[in-house]
Amino acid sequence: MKIDKFIAIGENIHCTRILKVGGKSVLPTRDGKYAIMYKAAGKPKQLPVPPVFMETAAWKDEKVKHCAVAIWQGNYGDKAAGTDYIQSLARDQEAAGASYLDINVDEFSTDPDEKIRMMKWTVDIVQKAVKIPVSIDSSNTDILRAGLQASDKARGRPMVNSVSLERASAIAVAAEYKAVVIASAAGEKGLPANTDERLANLDQLMPKLQKAGLDEPSIHVDPLVFPISTDPNNGNGFLSAVSAVRRKYGKKIHIVAGLSNVSFGMPNRKLINQVFSWLACEAGADGGIVDPLQINAGILNGMDINSEGFKLAKALLLGEDEFGGNYIAASREGKI
Repeated sequence: MKIDKFIAIGENIHCTRILKVGGKSVLPTRDGKYAIMYKAAGKPKQLPVPPVFMETAAWKDEKVKHCAVAIWQGNYGDKAAGTDYIQSLARDQEAAGASYLDINVDEFSTDPDEKIRMMKWTVDIVQKAVKIPVSIDSSNTDILRAGLQASDKARGRPMVNSVSLERASAIAVAAEYKAVVIASAAGEKGLPANTDERLANLDQLMPKLQKAGLDEPSIHVDPLVFPISTDPNNGNGFLSAVSAVRRKYGKKIHIVAGLSNVSFGMPNRKLINQVFSWLACEAGADGGIVDPLQINAGILNGMDINSEGFKLAKALLLGEDEFGGNYIAASREGKI
């Protein structure tokens, strides 16, 4: 299978993203404080962690939300360091083939007005670093609107992540700013349990999108990915849904999803995610909300489908490896 185009919606500028304190990226500095280590233009750099983050429950759990740190520094502390860190994430994703950059600041704070300011600031500095359009990701329509207002339409239509029956108010916001949308298969009051429920939800959502003026190429359907660690049939369930959506809605719509959700709780997540993305494309998907440095068209086309790792991950994802015993054993033994 040759993948001609993979619409990678870069997921790395997100305030839920965490790094492990004491891991390879978050280390103590000579002055007894901590910094996030990264590279920009091949040069090692540091993003200082402000004291306010060391007082959080996440820090006590040895975790830090690194994008939130950068946005905080960019607005309240070391502006140059915070800006450089976010722009470095943006440039790296664009260079890896991202089509959009997803931006989410919902967990930056509990203050809605502050989150609106942070969304505008983040969109602005991202657009100063790259040429591709942004994807605005928020559960709050005011934050969505703020991000879309800040987006530069000259680089292409921005994206709204996401609209659904539960978040129907986001449809009008997307239409107002002529954005493309990720259309989730979520129901009005819950998540779908199978392909039929996914399609039933989409059957209700699609007319709303069409009425708002969104044509098929503007719609990126998300059939929803659930972890195989909670149900070994979740991989197959998603792939079946992708095929069903493609059959029903044809070639003009796009099919994307948060593909890395499938591997939560499993070892060697990168391998699982890459194989799952390959299988999703085989089933009819043409993109995903992913880390473009790990999943893009070049990487997927370069995969050795005859390798032991690919076969083990595929069996796991298709429910052929009961409880993932073979995959987990191979991972523990260093075979994959």
